Amino acid sequence: MMDGMGGGVVYTQTNEPTNAVIAFRRDGHGALDRIGTFATGGAGDAKPHLTSQGSVTLTRDGRHLLVTNVASDDVSLFSVGEDGSLELRQKVAAGSAPKSVAEHHGLVYVLNTGKPGLTGYRLTGDRLEPLPGSEGSLPSADADPAQVGFTRDGATLIVTQRGTDSVARYDIGSAGELGMPRVVASAGPTPYGFAITGGGTLVVTEAFRAQKGAAAASSYRIDGGDVRLVTSSVGNGRSEICWVVITPDDRFAFTTNFADGAVSRYAIGADGSLSLEDATAGLAVDGRPGLRDEALSADGRSLYAIDADGGRIYGWTIGADGSLTTIGSWEGLPATVAGIAVA
Repeated sequence: MMDGMGGGVVYTQTNEPTNAVIAFRRDGHGALDRIGTFATGGAGDAKPHLTSQGSVTLTRDGRHLLVTNVASDDVSLFSVGEDGSLELRQKVAAGSAPKSVAEHHGLVYVLNTGKPGLTGYRLTGDRLEPLPGSEGSLPSADADPAQVGFTRDGATLIVTQRGTDSVARYDIGSAGELGMPRVVASAGPTPYGFAITGGGTLVVTEAFRAQKGAAAASSYRIDGGDVRLVTSSVGNGRSEICWVVITPDDRFAFTTNFADGAVSRYAIGADGSLSLEDATAGLAVDGRPGLRDEALSADGRSLYAIDADGGRIYGWTIGADGSLTTIGSWEGLPATVAGIAVA
């Protein structure tokens, strides 16, 4: 599959009743050209602003794409061709209303939100096989979860829980099974998306339940069995931070502000501390809502985000100092668009 300066691919799902993935080819300068649309075989809920992060996920080796189908309670598995095209390999039952999926070296966990819980699988060849003993409930029926994700070493699984303003941590056993959840209170209300550095710093966005100008992000350290707060609720003066990504060198976190079209840049210290550097490092349309899921290219040189209300994908190149330079925007997305993965 294409990568590096030769380009790559961008995927997003329509979340329509007949759900599909829209694929774009990415050239060496980051510009996008639509490849085509690939049916998932499942159903989206046809509602704008799917409350999730990670509904479209590339496996770490770039060979497969995982997509949640929230209305048909299943997950689609695609193989990725050399040209970025997709072939549907399987559709497997998950739990109720799956909205986020994570993968690490063939271990896959799906976050279900109707009845909050987790379901595990092993990716072998082009098949997902249910993992015995991997199904687990979340600590609270009121969790209202948003995202599931692995630490980079695969030893820990993290789930953000908006309904209980908390973060749940699970140890992963030798066979991929889940340990008992350990829960830490979120530093700020409405913890939503998160990303994790290679050294174990967890950056979590806080939407502050749509209080204008109150959106923030906090950082934690994952040490042994503990999740320890490092920096509490660093605001950016914008509104409704919901999604976050971290650059491969672990220096910067970029957050999208759903309510006002801005991408903010935070600096991550060696000790896991978090500081705001630029509240408007990148802009879609300033003051217009709709900027949502975001993803980085594998080389860390490009950032892409979907604007559901504008029906577009926006792209920026990332400078050595973390500065963002606009590449362009590409139209043709439905208002129900959700999730993004980039290679």
